[in-house]
Amino acid sequence: ADDIQVEVKKLQEIKVKIEEITKAHVTDDAFNRKSFDDLVLRKMFVIPSFEIHGGVKGLFDLGPPACALKAAMIDLWRKHFVLAESMLEMECTNLTPEVVLKTSGHVDRFTDLMVKDPETGECFRADKLLEDAIDNLLDANPTMPSAERDEHLRVQRQADAYSPTELDTLLTKYDCKAPTSGKPFSPSFPFNLMFKTSIGPEGTAVGFLRPETAQGLFVNFRRLLDANAQKMPFAAAQIGLGFRNEIAPRSGLLRVREFCMAEIEHFVNPKDKSHPNFPSVANKELVLFGRDDQLGSGKTKTMPVAQAVKDGLINNETLAYFMARTQLYMERIGMDPTRLRFRQHLSTEMAHYASDCWDLEIKSSYGWVECVGHADRACYDLEVHSKATKTPMLATLKLDSPKEIDVAKLKFDRKALGKAFKQDQRVVSGALDALAEDWNDFAPVAEALESEGKAMVDGFEITKDMVTYTKAKKKVHEIKFTPSVIEPSFGMGRILYSLLEHNFYQRDADEQRCVMKFNAQVAPHKCAVLPISSSPEMNLVVDEIAAELMENDLSTRVDKSTASVGRRYARADEIGVPFAVTVDFDTLKDHTVTMRERDSMQQIRLPKDEVTSLIFAFVHRKTTWETVTKKYPLVTVAEDDEEGGGKAVATNGGPTVIVNTGRGRFHRPA
Repeated sequence: ADDIQVEVKKLQEIKVKIEEITKAHVTDDAFNRKSFDDLVLRKMFVIPSFEIHGGVKGLFDLGPPACALKAAMIDLWRKHFVLAESMLEMECTNLTPEVVLKTSGHVDRFTDLMVKDPETGECFRADKLLEDAIDNLLDANPTMPSAERDEHLRVQRQADAYSPTELDTLLTKYDCKAPTSGKPFSPSFPFNLMFKTSIGPEGTAVGFLRPETAQGLFVNFRRLLDANAQKMPFAAAQIGLGFRNEIAPRSGLLRVREFCMAEIEHFVNPKDKSHPNFPSVANKELVLFGRDDQLGSGKTKTMPVAQAVKDGLINNETLAYFMARTQLYMERIGMDPTRLRFRQHLSTEMAHYASDCWDLEIKSSYGWVECVGHADRACYDLEVHSKATKTPMLATLKLDSPKEIDVAKLKFDRKALGKAFKQDQRVVSGALDALAEDWNDFAPVAEALESEGKAMVDGFEITKDMVTYTKAKKKVHEIKFTPSVIEPSFGMGRILYSLLEHNFYQRDADEQRCVMKFNAQVAPHKCAVLPISSSPEMNLVVDEIAAELMENDLSTRVDKSTASVGRRYARADEIGVPFAVTVDFDTLKDHTVTMRERDSMQQIRLPKDEVTSLIFAFVHRKTTWETVTKKYPLVTVAEDDEEGGGKAVATNGGPTVIVNTGRGRFHRPA
């Protein structure tokens, strides 16, 4: 028996150690998903589309509070980026002709790798299966050695960068099988994510619902440049819908088929990617997860953006500038800064033409989720549209004084060109003329012609007999160039969902009391106005206060229901109303009201005529609650359903008196 007790004790000790290790690897254990999901659905933040018909995966409707929250987010985005940077905003069509997306590469390459259950035909996104399999493996083995765990995480981080063959091998290695049939998945294959349609009744013009908003800005580059008086650099912006036929929509608003995007296309000289406003953010610290760290230590680095540019971690100032501005925007709307990081794309993830790409990732209960992409797309987009349409997409750099540059003087053999290229001979000669404007651009062609007797130019093979050239000097007063594009792309739906999670909490004293702690700038309603009784005189005052607030563009919630004041406070807390003004019997005597701050639950007494100016100051970050409590007296109230169980709390110093009203007992400064 003693031996059994000893062994039992050993097992108990091992169990405790396993629990401790497990806890060390569990994240967001304090997040109550059940309560969160219940609140989001019950208060109609987000609901399934066509719910009474059974719904459709990947489609959601935003209810009144989420609509107001999204509108406030977009309004702040417009002020933070478009207005502050003097950007040119456009609104382009959602329907896009096939030729545009064929030119951009979306028709051929806008794909995810998909696998199928060989028995049921059910489709799955291959890289997500791999990520889930690794999560399950790590969860099932909390005592796994650190080195082995890090290796699995390294594989997981590269999940969407593997080729079909590599991904198939890994799915087999991690024993991924179809959940319904239990059989191995089919080989992975690319699936195009665009929604195809036809334009016009004939059905002959193929089109797509746009997968991004950017192409509308690229094809309008020349007009945008004219609108900006030919000045470079400049930025264009667009807020609108994008559509992607996701293979396996999941995780609520994080992976949907229709979503709001806010994109910026910053056009810049490829030889000068400095930014005039960079000094204003140079010292802003960002959490950076570079590609070397992803493949190595797996740890992030925190550093000022100026240092990241100096060290070559971030490719250039303009890219770093927008990354810092994105971080500031996220902080301004109320995102938790400790759950933000920038992850650099691995070389296998980036397009061949891209110089550098960083994703702002936000930590939620689903893990790290890409919400904003920052890409230096080089000159690719303008060049491909220019070549496809034979439309110059050029900007001009005016020189302060004339400059001599090396150029190539060309002489064509028109007969040889015509014989080889027929109707395309002008395209070929035009491409050569464009390269000849700068000897540095033409030199590779010249070297190939000298060494091999032929060269490739825009997909055409040029032979030495078609053109002769000499190197010459040319005095120029301006230099023409195809701009590079630096693109921050915001997924507003993902940001909205992350903001909901980051702002959700439950009162310490009562887990049933759920709160959304939106800041006053983005809160769906800035203020709630409540009467203590339903008397006509009191309701008249409530309506006056609400009308004045709304006349000043301060969205207001009026609750004249018969529920207790404490219950009405709780209702306002659930949709994130930061302040509540209560009209009581004293209001009818001295024209003062109480104002309650949501998170501290403190209340002040102030003249009702000062309510609007004070709420306006909160919304526009002109004052803080801490400052206000030094000006106005704090009061406490004992009432049913109120936080704190009806116990009075000390005011901000000085003697107090107890005042009895129809609402309860007030402790007020004497």
